[in-house]
Formats: sequence, structure tokens, C-alpha cells
Amino acid sequence: MASSEVMTPTGIHSDESTRRDFLYIATGTVAAVGAAAVLVPLIAQMNPDASTLAAGGPVDLDISKIAPGQQVVIRWRERPIFVFRRTPETLKSLQEATLTSQLSDPNSQQVQQPPYASNWHRSIKPEFGILVGICTHLGCIPMFYPQPNASSPVTNWPGGYFCPCHGSKYDAAGRVFSGVPAPYNLPVPPYTFVNDTTIRVGENPSGTAWDFGSIRQL
Repeated sequence: MASSEVMTPTGIHSDESTRRDFLYIATGTVAAVGAAAVLVPLIAQMNPDASTLAAGGPVDLDISKIAPGQQVVIRWRERPIFVFRRTPETLKSLQEATLTSQLSDPNSQQVQQPPYASNWHRSIKPEFGILVGICTHLGCIPMFYPQPNASSPVTNWPGGYFCPCHGSKYDAAGRVFSGVPAPYNLPVPPYTFVNDTTIRVGENPSGTAWDFGSIRQL
């Protein structure tokens, strides 16, 4: 299976060429919109085979290299896939009423995820969030701001994803906030755990048949 990963600055909005050609990993450090972020070292890069990408074949990722609080972005079907290793603090915050009361679809009732991710953490294993990194409003790529902050990127930021194009907000499980332009939660792609340290994006777990085309909106 194809695999690729790269370290990247946190809080920088990717342009179209970045969206097409590069895969990133971001640290949990938070930066204000437009502020300079600190670069972190490149750890590995293996470009997926072009025919594999064109065919939409599954992509494997070694998640053992992802530290708590970090996010890797890989490419599947020419889409950025966010793979975030969530901390215990992040998981606790996802269940707090102060957060869920602000969400449009906190219980994932809209079909934006496979049935095995229709839970409060929207994933197979709570500590690993796997999301399609495309805003459900107009298709921009949200920025990664995992840590709560009083004022950045917006007031009373709880941690998660922020789309600077029109201000849509998502929590660390990709659940959209109420009152923003985006109508749906970020999609969860089909994926499975090949073993304890490897995920395969683009393939459902054994015995499960779920069509990614059934999501409401990408």
C-alpha cells in the first residue's frame, strides 16, 4: 500500500498546490491566524504511486510515529486525510456538555461517517481521529488548532479545526459548530486497523460494507 507523511507548521492554511502535492504532520502548538509558525523537521516522505492514487486504492500509515497531540495528513483519492492522535485531555473535552451544547450534530446523526465511527469520538479507537480534511461549506482545507485558546483563532476557541475562508469551526472529532456556514460534520473515510500500529485508509474493517459515496456532503 502507498504511504506518505511529512512534518508541517501548525495553523498555516494550505494553498491549492499544497493540497494536491504534499502530505503534512502538524504539532499541537497553536499559532494565531496569519502569524508565523515554527517549522518542525521532515521525518519521512514516500510519494504514493500515481496509478494507486488515480484508482483510489487504499493507503497505509504507520501511526506509531505520531505522538499524542500531533496530526499527520495523508492523501487518499486526492483528498487530505487528517490523522490526529488525541490526548486524554482532548478526549475528555469531547464529552463535556459545555462543548457538545455548541455543536450542530454532536451525536453524528447525519451520515458523514461509517457506522463503526458513529460514536462520540467518531472513530474506531478514541485516541485516533481520522477525518477528510475538506470543509463541508465550500471545500477549503481547515487549519489545525488542537489546543484551547481564549482568543485564537477566534474568541473562546475550544480546540479543533478552523476554516479561515468563512469561519466554519469543528471540534477535535470533526463535529461542526452551530451558527457557522458549514452544514455538516467533517466526513470520516472508510478505514481499518491492519494491526496495532498501521491503519489502512480506503478499506472498511473485515465484515463491514460501507460506501463512502453515501455521505451527505464533502
